[in-house]
Amino acid sequence: MLLNFNKYQGTGNDFILIDNRLHQISLTTEQINFLCNRRFGIGADGLMLLELEPGFDFKMVYFNNDGNQSSMCGNGGRCITAFAKQLGLISDKCKFLAIDGEHEAVILIDGKISLKMADVKEIEKNTDHYFLNTGSPHYVKRVNNVHDINVAEEGKKIRYNERFKNEGTNVNFIEQKDDHIFVRTYERGVEEETFSCGTGVTAAALVAGLEGMLLTKNYCIVKTLGGELEVKFEKVLDANFYNIWLNGPAELVYMGQIELKE
Repeated sequence: MLLNFNKYQGTGNDFILIDNRLHQISLTTEQINFLCNRRFGIGADGLMLLELEPGFDFKMVYFNNDGNQSSMCGNGGRCITAFAKQLGLISDKCKFLAIDGEHEAVILIDGKISLKMADVKEIEKNTDHYFLNTGSPHYVKRVNNVHDINVAEEGKKIRYNERFKNEGTNVNFIEQKDDHIFVRTYERGVEEETFSCGTGVTAAALVAGLEGMLLTKNYCIVKTLGGELEVKFEKVLDANFYNIWLNGPAELVYMGQIELKE
């Protein structure tokens, strides 16, 4: 089967985008894992199918690098919005359905995309970390030496510990800088450090707000290995955040075709 695809990236978090509006494409776990493989396939942190959904501009179906369908992906949500614009489905704003519910997105004047994330109504605070769900589960730990941490090794220990080994969790290490926070993330499903994680950046920004790490109330600049993002939010109580928006780039890398064995 000859498969047409688009490759997008958002702050170094890269994705394979496939137009499945005609519902003619059905991929197995093994095929998705092959396509995402950086040596034998196209190479990506994840794969998304853009499908039609009544009442919405489109539906986002997201799969992790390992080929399994996964929870919400913030950088992926911005990239699939850019893809919908490329396909002519939308102009400068949209409403789409993802696995965690409805999302809105706006394409800004500078080309960046602002994505509305799910509300966060519960944050678990522990001795040395926070745990919350921003569309995907995230373990967030504040550190003083984020650039020195072996994220792949330390993140894997937490992701596979007794509590998380079955369902898994993403693991974020955050450090306060002059006017921003720096975040590094170990992603489940990819099972290694990625250059950026949208739901992780969102989780880190909310934790930064709780920890008093922000220079500006309800606004956080977040830097990752792959670039810079912004998170804006409102809150009622310490553990109740709403109107959360993730802003950042979403760029087309290339378009192509690949022969996929059935």
